[in-house]
Amino acid sequence: MPTTLQNVVFPRGKDPDVLPLYADPETWSFVEGTPVRLSAVASIDNVLSRSSVRVRSGRRVSFGSYFNAFPASYWQRWTVVQSVTLTLRTTGSGTVLVYRSNAGGAQQRVASHPVTGSETSTFELPLTAFGDGGWYWFDLIAGDEDLILERGEWTTEAEPTVPGKLSLGMTTYNKPDYCVATLGNIADSPALTEAIDRILLVDQGTQKVRDEEGFDEVASRLGAKLRVIEQPNLGGSGGFARSMAETLELDDTDFLLLLDDDVEFETESALRAHQFGRFSRSPVIVGGHMFDLLDKPVIHAWAEVVRPGPFMWGPSFEEQHRHDFRKRNLKQTSWMHARLDSDYNGWWMCMIPKRIIEEIGLPLPVFIKWDDAEYGLRARDAGFRTVSLPGVALWHVSWLDKDDSQDWQAFFHTRNRIIAGLLHSDQPSGGRLLQNSGRQDLKKLLNMQYYAVQLAVDALRAVLNGPEELHRDIGTAMPRARQLAKDFPETRVYRPGDAETPVARGGRALPFLGDAPESPKGAALALFTLKMVPQHWRREGDENSAPEPELEYAKRDAHWWRIPHHRSVIVGTADGAGKAWYRHDRAKFRRLLQESRRLTREIERNWDALAEQYRTALPRITSVEEWRKTFEGR
Repeated sequence: MPTTLQNVVFPRGKDPDVLPLYADPETWSFVEGTPVRLSAVASIDNVLSRSSVRVRSGRRVSFGSYFNAFPASYWQRWTVVQSVTLTLRTTGSGTVLVYRSNAGGAQQRVASHPVTGSETSTFELPLTAFGDGGWYWFDLIAGDEDLILERGEWTTEAEPTVPGKLSLGMTTYNKPDYCVATLGNIADSPALTEAIDRILLVDQGTQKVRDEEGFDEVASRLGAKLRVIEQPNLGGSGGFARSMAETLELDDTDFLLLLDDDVEFETESALRAHQFGRFSRSPVIVGGHMFDLLDKPVIHAWAEVVRPGPFMWGPSFEEQHRHDFRKRNLKQTSWMHARLDSDYNGWWMCMIPKRIIEEIGLPLPVFIKWDDAEYGLRARDAGFRTVSLPGVALWHVSWLDKDDSQDWQAFFHTRNRIIAGLLHSDQPSGGRLLQNSGRQDLKKLLNMQYYAVQLAVDALRAVLNGPEELHRDIGTAMPRARQLAKDFPETRVYRPGDAETPVARGGRALPFLGDAPESPKGAALALFTLKMVPQHWRREGDENSAPEPELEYAKRDAHWWRIPHHRSVIVGTADGAGKAWYRHDRAKFRRLLQESRRLTREIERNWDALAEQYRTALPRITSVEEWRKTFEGR
């Protein structure tokens, strides 16, 4: 009996914005290397159901798309599957064309088949020549009448290496509406509910999911598969740690799929991740890509790594960042055809085999930030790799619409990055990590973001306190960081209609047209720093007696090398909800600069001793036993 690895699917709810991810709705040409649309050949109106689509007479539509092409190189490299079968059931007249690509994106037709009436077309496709990259996909050409694709699937006759079921671990804090919607999507997919052993919904909020409208109905549909666990807010790491700990007690579960709460979920992706794990030669973490929930054809990144020098996360090369499928589809983007390897995958969607959890433990008790990256690095050190699998994805709010490096989360950005470096960096004194972190503090100080730097300073102290504080601190660090905001007036957001909203005397700064100029680098950066640091050090004044704002900047124009020229300025928030007023304060600038440098030097001097301390403690503080104490408040 063949096993379905991947279904051909189309957008739920006929969402036209995401059609480019499922089918190529245009014909294209290239002008000086840039793709140009010639005409529309498909529309959302031709999507007939979740599995069927119509190609109008005389038209050609390609399914060499993100969700419907088959990522052959990943299946060849990581699984026991040696060939796949593409089966297409069609009605009408036309031609089926099957293509493959190589790692450079060169395309080759490998099969064609004319179809008439109601017909099933089958293509046996080997996975033997995709070592460095490449995909399979198909195109449909309609003849004198419309051609209907009733159903398509990619299957294998191979036997899985791991037979077990999938459990889902969802962590939420006051996003009950998103959670109920996700549960509804799961309940609407019979194939996924059949593959699931348990849904472990860890509710850490004050707005309970069980009280949300629609929850009782969807809970009834899911029955015993759904388990809601309520616990204090221990952050993402605490919520996901709880679902991992519970998974270890489930005999029929071999895989745990972690899901964030504020997402739109493509349920077919969970099935694909599960099958990839079942057929993997050895256990691998299977990650899903993140598309922007507010700009749906835009992907966050394809494969993410932690760069050893600065010890910072990011895409393995910059072209991946925020790729827009409306402008270049899969077939037009040569780098997407290379197999790209990852160090980790974000826990917005990430499937972890139970065997890996059993061997390397649960997440670090760090609340949020770097828990996913550290886990991927820890798994890699134990011999388990992460595969960010194309065709597995969801939609999540982009980081561009958040100020999380400047709000209370700044504490966790700094502390957790340094802890991850102490655990996994192979560079002397962490390479450029501490230098890079100190530069970030200096940039924020010059931009009058004193609250964020105060949190970074507190984070440096927390690192020096050692690993024993992490579990004790997990429930109190976030409230403490938020409470501190009252001492920093730049944290206030002025919203439309507020009577006290400051007005910039110089009006609104002119926006950049097109791309913004590059930030200073090299000698220019050194000169900028030599000029600005003494200027801010000597400049008199404090936040309470600051002059009226000089200019107002949109968030996208408030570059870190522009704001330091002002002593009082208004900047829009990333989410567009209001404005913040940044004011120079000499006492805070001096104190925070001195403390940041002193604590950074102390960590650098003691790097080796701290690294040994954290590495020795790692197995214990990530154990189920230690986490159980935290879950129970002991």
